[in-house]
Amino acid sequence: MHRSLGRGVRSDAPYVTDIPTRILMIRITFLGTSAAAPTLTRNLPAIALKREGDLMLFDCGEGTQRQMMRYGTGFDVRDVFFTHLHADHYLGIIGFVRTLWMAERADPMRLYCPRPTARTLEQAISLGFQDGKRFPVEIRELSDGDVVRRDGYEIRAFRVEHRMPALGYALVEPSRPGKFDPERANALGIPPGPLFGKLQHGEAITLDDGRRVEPGEVVGPPRLGRKIVVSGDTLPCPATVAAARDADLLIHEATFGEDDLERAQATFHSTAVQAAQVARAAGARRLVLTHFSNRYAQEPGLLLRQARAHFTPVEAAKDGLTIDIPLTDELAPTAATDSNTEARECGAPALD
Repeated sequence: MHRSLGRGVRSDAPYVTDIPTRILMIRITFLGTSAAAPTLTRNLPAIALKREGDLMLFDCGEGTQRQMMRYGTGFDVRDVFFTHLHADHYLGIIGFVRTLWMAERADPMRLYCPRPTARTLEQAISLGFQDGKRFPVEIRELSDGDVVRRDGYEIRAFRVEHRMPALGYALVEPSRPGKFDPERANALGIPPGPLFGKLQHGEAITLDDGRRVEPGEVVGPPRLGRKIVVSGDTLPCPATVAAARDADLLIHEATFGEDDLERAQATFHSTAVQAAQVARAAGARRLVLTHFSNRYAQEPGLLLRQARAHFTPVEAAKDGLTIDIPLTDELAPTAATDSNTEARECGAPALD
């Protein structure tokens, strides 16, 4: 599924009726949707997320680089976020780093993993580099509540419940400016052009006649930023519910069906029903299931039917599924009406 979000608009454009801060595309591509072992149609876990010029991976199972070529994501990855270091989630980084080195990449790459697993990751990416020469690769450990700040968004780590140290991740944007009212601006005698852009971006202006116009006179209330949450491998847990509160998209593992509930619990995985219950409790807008046991890989319809009894809309990911998350005109909640406003704001202590 592809939806165009259009082009960005400069704040000094000659005339625009609704000038966003920037029109930013978020595109998610599922590169691998199988659990533990690949199948003929499903690779091992990996998700590519592109937000404007920033391309990142969540997990990098064996064969991920081939999937990136197959589905056209490009290789210009800046950050890789590992949910945990079971082999099916990280072995692909070995070949990927070596391919980038052979392509003479010079730009650094940052790898993030749960504390305390950095040593394992360092040993893995060192394979094949006996002389120690490669482009800069920095490994950083994250703990529950850590935040990685980027231009206009954050990646927030939260602890999930698996058989080893494991994290889920939430990409969170801050609220963006409200909708610009050109009719009100014209009524106030504001000439179309750069002054419109300044007001839209929160700057007060002074007109030629000396009148001062505040942004709130022509710009509506702030609009919600977007939130995308990746659960990683986990039992259903309150931390995921909290992180996915009002998320535009929750990507949650659904390794098993209800007939295998005991096995799911024993292996610290979730069923499709449990994933749906998490989405419902969080008030997520959309749920995508992934990380399927081989017994469901060919036809995950059973898992979908079970999940849809508890939450909609929900779909089962397949390798190559692409989802675009558009901007929304939904108003951001105020502190007086919603205690979870902070979840949509980018203000926590952060890492680079």
